[in-house]
Order: sequence, then structure tokens, then C-alpha cells
Amino acid sequence: MRTIPDELAQRYRAQGWWTNDTIGDLLTQGLNAAPDTPFRVHSEFRPWHGTFGEVELIARRLASGLRRRGVGPGDVVAFQLPNWMEAAATFWASAFLGATVVPIVHFYGRREVGFILEVTRPRVFIGVERFASTTFPDDACRDVPIVGVVGRDFDDLLDAEPMPGLLAADPTGPALIAFTSGTTSKPKGVIHSHQTLGHETRQLAELFPPDRGHQLTGSPIGHFIGMLNAFLIPVLDGLPVNLVDVWDPGRVLGLLRRHDLTMGGGATYFVTSLLDHPDFTAAHLPHLRYAGLGGSSVPAAVTTRLARLGITVFRSYGSTEHPSITCSRYTAPEDKRLFTDGEVTSGVETKLAEDGEILSRGPDLCIGYTDPELTATTFDRDGWYHTGDIGVLDEDGYLTITDRKSDIIIRGGENISALEVEEVLLSMPGVAEAAVVAVPDPRYGERAAAVLRLLPEHPMPTMGQLRDHFAQAGAAKQKWPEELHRVDDFPRTASGKVQKYRVRGDIAARAI
Repeated sequence: MRTIPDELAQRYRAQGWWTNDTIGDLLTQGLNAAPDTPFRVHSEFRPWHGTFGEVELIARRLASGLRRRGVGPGDVVAFQLPNWMEAAATFWASAFLGATVVPIVHFYGRREVGFILEVTRPRVFIGVERFASTTFPDDACRDVPIVGVVGRDFDDLLDAEPMPGLLAADPTGPALIAFTSGTTSKPKGVIHSHQTLGHETRQLAELFPPDRGHQLTGSPIGHFIGMLNAFLIPVLDGLPVNLVDVWDPGRVLGLLRRHDLTMGGGATYFVTSLLDHPDFTAAHLPHLRYAGLGGSSVPAAVTTRLARLGITVFRSYGSTEHPSITCSRYTAPEDKRLFTDGEVTSGVETKLAEDGEILSRGPDLCIGYTDPELTATTFDRDGWYHTGDIGVLDEDGYLTITDRKSDIIIRGGENISALEVEEVLLSMPGVAEAAVVAVPDPRYGERAAAVLRLLPEHPMPTMGQLRDHFAQAGAAKQKWPEELHRVDDFPRTASGKVQKYRVRGDIAARAI
């Protein structure tokens, strides 16, 4: 784990940012206060409608079944599920057991899932036999002791009687491992404790507008922030849970009006896809009162467009490692909300290095990575997280992200490792060298563009051949390049390193 200076830890506890509550404690308090709150899954595949109390009963029956099979505090429970009731039951059951939960994005392919399970070595894995492009990763689960498949044998894990109460867990210990792609070729395992996750949950709940209405969650719960927004914050606030498992903008527009729901934001795409749909009318605007945008680049053209429609826009900046570094609150002046990424949140400190890199620390900063070497290079002894992002601060302390040192593409809020995509490209016949860079995308913020240097006499692959190759490699579709370019050679540094900023510039020049 990373070094956390004693002075910081004492301050976080003294301010009440870190408490002795576990995630199980937070859930239990909220569920006891509002057991009759509605819980609904709007799905054409696996619809469900009930209450918090009914989901809690299933979660406690699952917890009892897992406990009888030897699962308890310190064990790892991994799951790869769509936005379904069973995902909530699995998360809640893990919290009741004091186990460490590992949510996996439902569209990850066998390549990513196999790596995650190899790193975390879970005692339990819960998945789905088939959903959209996702199939159950049988090979990857071969060494997992306890496996449940929703729609097949998940119910066999449930005991007849629910487990009462909670198993004791260390609030400073791991509560969640969230995997995210970044500068490394494999997903990074980010470890959060009950304390860091608890502060982030309470903080997010305080930042939400009080009149936000009953929100529809379309962000994948395999992203841990999506999971908190779907399964923890509504419980603390006693507000209904409404989930959708497939993001179909036309269907979502119908759900908003039919069930009097609202959209709260997320990655830019979730909002712009609704506005761009032919079914969108002025009658939908009351269901889009607020748009909290983050998770990917937020163009000023988008924020101003939303503001002209009367939508209150506010931006935020963070990462899986440090989820809420800055936020422009919904009450902030409009120019700050539209054109900056906000000011620091409670307990957070930031500073800029000489090269403009943003360093941050705070009570919601993770406790390290599953890779000790990555932990050592990313966090310093004074508790600062080196984000890899470049920013500027205005005279009022509002931060604006201007660039990224880290080599990632953020497509609709999903981090894509350029190195990982390049590895797959280099396994294609005839490819001598590959560079993957981010290019602007009007819907997703960014998309991956692949630039290839080919071996002599080899033809340029077609997009169809590229897609077939990535499918055979088991890479998630979101990681497949969406542009393909050829070069005779790359611009390089004196040491031979590809200058990706020039590659991006060359692609932009071709587009003019």
C-alpha cells in the first residue's frame, strides 16, 4: 500500500472524513431507514421490480450461502454483470460479509477478465451466461472456488434463511478493487478502503442537487462510480433505484417521460446522445434539469449547448485512483461551471508541478494498486498522487485540464490503454510498428485512431480485417480502433521514441 503520512490520517479522522463505518455499516443504516423504497430494472432482457427490502433479502440469502461456503472478511468477490438486480445483491452481500468486491465492466472480453481474476484470485465470481457481446468466461473461472451464473445457477448460492447483521471488517482495509486501463498495457487494479470509499460516497451524495428527482442510471455498474451511484448513494438518501442495462437513447427518452425519471449526467455521451436523437423534444427538457459531466473530456461547445437549453451544467475531475479531485458545484457561477473542471472537494489538496502536472491528495484517494511497483512510482512519500494530467488554476482556485501526460484514450468515460491496443495491432500480419492515439469524437469525446508502419510489400489491412483480428484476440469492442492510418515512418525523438503529439497533429491536419 502507499505511504499515508500520520499527519494526514489524523486530520482526516479529526474532520470526520474518515470514520469507523464500513461499507456494510453504511448500507445497513440506509436499508433499515427505507426498506420500502422502489428498486426497478428497465430491461428487455431481465426486467425486475421490487423494493430495497426485497433486494436486501436476496443479498442476505446470498451472504448466508457464501458464508456457509467459507467466504468472509478479507476474501475477494468478483462479478461481471449488467445493470441488473443481481449486481446489487452481489455488492450488498459482499459488504455484509466484509469481503472485498471487484466489479468488472460487463463488456470486458475474456482477455481482460482473465487478467483481473489472475491478479485478484477471488473466492467467488458471479457472471452472466450471455448478454449482448458478453459470454461467461469459463476458462478464466476454472480456478475460482465458487461460481454463480445469473439465469443458470445463481439461485443455488442462496440459502433459505438470510444472514443477519454484519461480519466485522477493518475500516482501513480493502473494500473494493476497481480495474481501469491507463498508461500500462494491462488494466490497473486500484484498491480503495472502506474509509476512502465511504468518504467518496458521502461526498458525492452532498454534491448532488437536492431537487434532482428520481434518476435513471445508465452508466455501467462495473465502473465503481456507477456502482456507488446506483447501489449506495440512493440507499443513503432513501431515493428509488432505476437501472437500464442497454443504452438505447430512443428507449431512454421514453422511459424518462413514462416513469417521470431524470438524467443526471456522467460521460458527455450519455447526455448528447439523447439531445441528438430524433425523438428528443422540448417535453424532455424537464427530465434533464442537471448535467454533471466528467469521466472524459468535456468540450465547451457541449456545455454551452446544454446551458442554452436551460440545463444546469457542472463539471468534475477525478480518476479511479482519486475519484473527486475537483467539482464545479451546481450553484457555482456559470462561467466556472461551463469552462472549468471545478474547485477542490472536501479535504482535497492539489498543486501543480513545474511541468504543470496535477498532484493531488485527499480522504478519497485510493490506498494503492495491486501492482506494488506502480504504487511506488505513482504516489510519493508525502501522500501526493501524480495524476499524469496537465492543468492550470485560475485566480479563484478553479482547475482546468489542458492535456494528459498519461497515454490513454477516454471514450465515453471508459479509459482505453493505447499500449494494450498497440499490442493487439502488433500481432497482426505485416504490422511492423503501431501507434494508437486519441482523436476527437463528437459523441464519445474521444476515439482510438491506429497508425501503422507496415513491413515491406504488405498491404494495408482493411477495417473489417482489423475488427476480425481484435474479436479473435478477445478485446472489448470499446477498445477497437475506429480510424486507421498508414505512415512510412513515425516522427521520433533523438532516442527513437515515437512523438505521439506529432502523430495526433498529423491526423488532425489530414482531417482539415
